[in-house]
Amino acid sequence: MKVYNSHDIKNIALLGNDRSGKTTLTECMLYHAGALPRRGRITQKNTVSDYFPVEQEYGYSVFATAFHVEWNEKKLNLIDCPGSDDFVGAAMTALNVTDTAILLINGAFGPEVGTQNHFRYTEKLNKPVIFLVNQLDHENCDYDTILDDLQTIYGEKAVPVQYPLATGPGFNSLIDVILMKKLTWKEEGGAPVIEEIPAEEMERATMLHKALVEAAAENDEQLMEKFFETEQLTEDEMREGIRKGMVTRSIFPVFCVCAAKDMGVGRLMEFLGNVVPYVDEMPVVYNSRGEAVAPVEDGPTSIYFFKTGVEPHIGEVQYFKVMSGVVKEGDDLQNADRGSKERMAQLFVCSGANREKVSQLSAGDIGCTVKLKDVRTGNTLNGKGCEHRFNFIKYPNPKFTRAIRAVNEAETEKMMAALTRLRQEDPTWVVEQSKELRQVLVHGQGEFHLRTLKWCLENIDKIQIEFYQQRIPYRETITKAARADYRHKKQSGGAGQFGEVHLIVEPYFEGMPDPTCFTFNGQEIRITPRGKEEISLEWGGKLVFINSVVGGAIDARFMPAILKGVMSRMEQGPLTGSYARDVRVIVYDGKMHPVDSNEVSFMLAGRHAFASAFREAGPKILEPIYDVEVFVPSEKMGDVMSDLQGRRGMIVGMSSENGYEKLQAKVPLKEMSNYSTALSSLTGGRASFIMKFASYELVSGDIQQALIAEHAQKEEE
Repeated sequence: MKVYNSHDIKNIALLGNDRSGKTTLTECMLYHAGALPRRGRITQKNTVSDYFPVEQEYGYSVFATAFHVEWNEKKLNLIDCPGSDDFVGAAMTALNVTDTAILLINGAFGPEVGTQNHFRYTEKLNKPVIFLVNQLDHENCDYDTILDDLQTIYGEKAVPVQYPLATGPGFNSLIDVILMKKLTWKEEGGAPVIEEIPAEEMERATMLHKALVEAAAENDEQLMEKFFETEQLTEDEMREGIRKGMVTRSIFPVFCVCAAKDMGVGRLMEFLGNVVPYVDEMPVVYNSRGEAVAPVEDGPTSIYFFKTGVEPHIGEVQYFKVMSGVVKEGDDLQNADRGSKERMAQLFVCSGANREKVSQLSAGDIGCTVKLKDVRTGNTLNGKGCEHRFNFIKYPNPKFTRAIRAVNEAETEKMMAALTRLRQEDPTWVVEQSKELRQVLVHGQGEFHLRTLKWCLENIDKIQIEFYQQRIPYRETITKAARADYRHKKQSGGAGQFGEVHLIVEPYFEGMPDPTCFTFNGQEIRITPRGKEEISLEWGGKLVFINSVVGGAIDARFMPAILKGVMSRMEQGPLTGSYARDVRVIVYDGKMHPVDSNEVSFMLAGRHAFASAFREAGPKILEPIYDVEVFVPSEKMGDVMSDLQGRRGMIVGMSSENGYEKLQAKVPLKEMSNYSTALSSLTGGRASFIMKFASYELVSGDIQQALIAEHAQKEEE
């Protein structure tokens, strides 16, 4: 294969909702470029993109698939991304390592919530966008309405480059307003017949051509001057203006195809080859130190690994982008993240499961390799004297969590190893061994996401697993001051155990003054702090421990043991066994024995005294509250709002955003366990949401009593 330099390479992500036709378009593009003898079909399970067994089993894309085509002396690297919001991590990865996004739109549905989400990601990353209306042969397709919707949502920046003469099953021709020609296809698709524009279409075509010329001219002063003088630009000048407009996101070209019938795909590829920005025309990427790293071949060699795939008979396949310099077969590189050395024994360019060997890859190019010793997704390999590291991919917060366990407990270790490997393939699968909840938790983007994980474990790794409900990480605290004392005394021949602790607990808040005096049942207790420790708890909040013992009632050397006893109970609160937080403990008196007192005695005395005082101090349970943002079609707003309120959610804001409604609410985590499934059911899959931890808030009295009773029953069992 020819070696391409940075100015011959274009990196493109294919995005769009499920069923928008990305995989079919991929097959068509590869076929047009001569990379495939015939197009595969999803129904026949022989497409380049969906080659993993789980994708063929479920009939939808799970992983992003990288492929390339050579077209008109240019190299197009394309990444076909899953459409489901559950697999958004793949789309985020692809957008970060490519330069242009093609947003496919299903002609039967027009712009959907997924379109909005993907566009929002391109906006955040400042990437050029092409809108591609597919499935023009669908009986429900109405191109004019889709174009109106796009321009309503995204403004006049959505500029049509083509429009169909008719949509529906009879679709076979369109008007191209760059070429100012009519393109017509025979029944088998392929290369079009190019004709003059019919007289009845000339007025509309001329109007759209003029709008496109004006939009192109706005991005270059010389072109603008020429446009003012002649109101015309040559085809090359239009291309230049459109390219510059795409880089600055002032133009979003709108194209048309019917990928299933191979109509319009060749013309799209011409546009990609001729107009879409090159790698070296895009803004530079910054390394982890904030230094700009330009994709230039004469720079130091630095490659970033953005994806790991595991394939039968091969093992790990590592996908990378050359950030700078040139990487050659046989190069020895240093792993900036792990400190190890790696030899690039083989280099490939990829098309799904097919790989083609190459001798070198230049800055901006995308390739893959195999049999590396110690490289993980997100690692950077550098040549001699280069110290780049990259961490520019930010993944969304999880939205769906389940506890997981192996059906056969003996396979737990094997399951954990498999989960670690699977996370390399999709970093939005997050595995957590929760000490607090005593569960292994798997976090993901939705039910489909975790169902796919289960399929992989059971069918590839042959480990039977089961998901079950995660426990909620409640917190316990107190609302008033209380005192208690406890004597630990044990005698069993020889040395005994003795320790007595008197302490007070009270609620703690930041900035509160040191205590001076407490009154309980008419008895006044004066406090003289002799030592104070503030402990920031790893689960949030604080424990403040004050030694106020006078007269040597308890030796200072036993104070750490008392604190240890208190901490052990803070880690397992008296009400539900949850972590306790925001408590101040004052040890003001006690007794010790000259022979029998030791650390264990005072640790146990402190633990029991704290538990007794805690129960008398108006204890309350706190639950985690999450900020939830839901993007929903306006006609489903009422249903979604009612559902959130039924989940004890509090609506805190509503707004319209690009044709969709945005609901903001605060919802208890306990009520969000099945929300992704319920929202999909309520809206026919047309809504999406994000959630982020907000705070801990008090639960209501009836819920608190139910939680305490449930915990007591479990303890009894």
